[in-house]
Amino acid sequence: MTVLASAAVRPDERGSHGSDGGRRLRMRRIVGVLTALAALVLAVAASVAFGANPLPLDEVWQGLVRPDASEASIIVWTQRLPRTLLGVLVGSALGVSGALIQALTRNPLADPGILGVNAGAGFAVTVGVGVFGLTGIRGYIWWAFLGAVAATVVVYLIGAASRSASPVTLVLAGVALGAVLNGVSTFLTLIDEDTFRQVRNWGLGSIARTGLDDTLTVAPFLLAGLLVAVLLSGSLNAVALGDDLAAALGTSVVRTRVLGLLAVTLLAGGATALTGGIGFVGLMVPHVVRWFVGPDQRWIIAMTALAAPVLLLGADVLGRILARPGEMEVGIVTAVVGAPVLIALVRRRKVSGL
Repeated sequence: MTVLASAAVRPDERGSHGSDGGRRLRMRRIVGVLTALAALVLAVAASVAFGANPLPLDEVWQGLVRPDASEASIIVWTQRLPRTLLGVLVGSALGVSGALIQALTRNPLADPGILGVNAGAGFAVTVGVGVFGLTGIRGYIWWAFLGAVAATVVVYLIGAASRSASPVTLVLAGVALGAVLNGVSTFLTLIDEDTFRQVRNWGLGSIARTGLDDTLTVAPFLLAGLLVAVLLSGSLNAVALGDDLAAALGTSVVRTRVLGLLAVTLLAGGATALTGGIGFVGLMVPHVVRWFVGPDQRWIIAMTALAAPVLLLGADVLGRILARPGEMEVGIVTAVVGAPVLIALVRRRKVSGL
């Protein structure tokens, strides 16, 4: 990441510091950060306080601050807290991976699925279950993660054949590979429905099935992906201006895309491995964030990391409450809630434009 690349958006910002537009942008950023932090605290508190098994709030609080053998304490410490931690990590990972894809492809409607990451993970799990008899989330994690990595590598190799791995080529390669892998996976699951029933359940997307040990196993990959995304954010500002101008500013476009795809693979691959398919988080949250902070990728990535877990935890809590005494998978809730919101957002040029 070069100084010139990182400064690609600064002249406009410096020029507007004394203007009403500059002051409004700074105010939106401040309001956005404070709102995201407050919403995240509330979402975490709601995730700990509410569940399919309703507990009085005073019992939840006592079980949280004074761990013992009571039912409330066991539920809070063994189920709700690990689930909340997973929701925060996966939400940030999915949101930031979506912001990265949108910046790399210069497509405001892109998400991790457009590069075949989710399809690669699902295909690998399907093969693992059908051929090697995998059962349970512990068996899925590494197969899903390796499948996501392999799909991303194939997409980039196809794109690199055009010398510059242009955004259009990467998107076309990802869509084509995803269609093929999803088709093969569907065919395999139809052959033996009993064997692949667990694959279908995993594909719905849930943060309820993963234990703390599995979360901690994949967490280093998610944190590494977030770190790469933050370090890369300045260069993404230059890439957003176009390949030629980015190169003139001293940015290595190919290196930026390679590192960006690496971060997307770590984030989306690790998140999908833990939870299955959860849509709309990486697609919708960057839209909302961009309205508050403007086109600067440094702010977009930082704010998305805070705001995306709010959507995921909120959807998870809603799924627990609406389907009592059972639960509704968070992947279903995000799709139901996210689709109409996204339609409203993309109709607003100020929000949908990069």
